[in-house]
Amino acid sequence: MLDDLDRLESEGIKLAPLDRRGWAFFVDELIVSVIFFIIFWDAIFIFKTPDQVVEAINSLVVYLLFIKIIYHTFFVWYQGASPGKMLLKMEVIQESDFENPGFLVSLNRAIGRVISEMLFYLGFVWAFLDPKRQAWHDKLARTLVVDV
Repeated sequence: MLDDLDRLESEGIKLAPLDRRGWAFFVDELIVSVIFFIIFWDAIFIFKTPDQVVEAINSLVVYLLFIKIIYHTFFVWYQGASPGKMLLKMEVIQESDFENPGFLVSLNRAIGRVISEMLFYLGFVWAFLDPKRQAWHDKLARTLVVDV
């Protein structure tokens, strides 16, 4: 563990602070929510009562999870960071070679991220306890979130 941190330091790589990661998470969730509502606007807002709208959204939750997986896989694979991370000057790198993650690593990370959310965000809380600030999805995919 200490060797990994020393290796990062020797390469001049700085781990991204958790508060900025939190803001990036917020930005990404906002973007995904807007995408979800644009795609499913007609299916959600044809109903008249708030209970009917909530029921419609609940029936579409699988699609929301699918959108999140596509969103995070695409951006981490293609750009090395989600739009929220790009806005806040962070990127995702592989632990092994400090390069941008490939498609399968990005997909693995995105699926792990959704699972962490479904488990009461415990995977995200883990990053506060980890010396490399890795959430469960980072550990699963063997990635790090670093400053640009």
